[in-house]
Amino acid sequence: MTMVPPPKLRKRLRKLSLKLARLGREPSDRQDYTCPLCGYEGPFKPRFGTVAIRLDAACAQCGALERHRHIGLWFRDNAHRTWGDILHFAPERQMRKLLQGLGSSYTTAELLAGVADLALNIEAIDLPDASYDTIMCNHVLEHVDDAKALPELYRILRPGGQAILTFPLIASWPESYENPDVKTEADRHKHFGQSDHVRYFGWDATTRIAAAGFKLTTIVATGQEAVTYGVARGDVIFLCEKG
Repeated sequence: MTMVPPPKLRKRLRKLSLKLARLGREPSDRQDYTCPLCGYEGPFKPRFGTVAIRLDAACAQCGALERHRHIGLWFRDNAHRTWGDILHFAPERQMRKLLQGLGSSYTTAELLAGVADLALNIEAIDLPDASYDTIMCNHVLEHVDDAKALPELYRILRPGGQAILTFPLIASWPESYENPDVKTEADRHKHFGQSDHVRYFGWDATTRIAAAGFKLTTIVATGQEAVTYGVARGDVIFLCEKG
């Protein structure tokens, strides 16, 4: 049986592991990047992932991860767009700073009360039809029933509105991986990469999104963006527009 250190020791061991990962790299492997969210230029920090340490994951200044930087690039390149009233599910600190002030209003939402501006269940959103112009939903759908959540996002968008969706994706898989027999946190971590995930999306995510009524555009991180900004090669943003 594997010995599990107490929480304080685990925290110290994680910090030590990240420090060793940073210092143990060959000089030729160390790279500088630019963060599109805060403008920092220099080396990024390692971060624990699901099954490995990601060596260039976090901006050393603002903490933005690969997915945050990819979204930041897209917003920067689409500054001409009108965002209107923005609703942000499960708002991360880096995304809050990006979205605040962009639209006519900015509202955050979480499942639990007291964590954000609104307490909302994304599978049954307690809001009127056509309430918002822009919805940000960054790494949320892998936690919930997307067959319920996607139609709800479509419903509360105004005509011409847009939902910006990201989630863990295995693009080479034609179908998402789900398993109704996986019920415990330990098994979910083993099967889906995290104890509170319920699937790994495959490329059929595009079909699932379109089935809710959305017109879909995919924005894929390029090789040059990975080199310059440290985003994950091939990372996908799903831009979902309501006609």
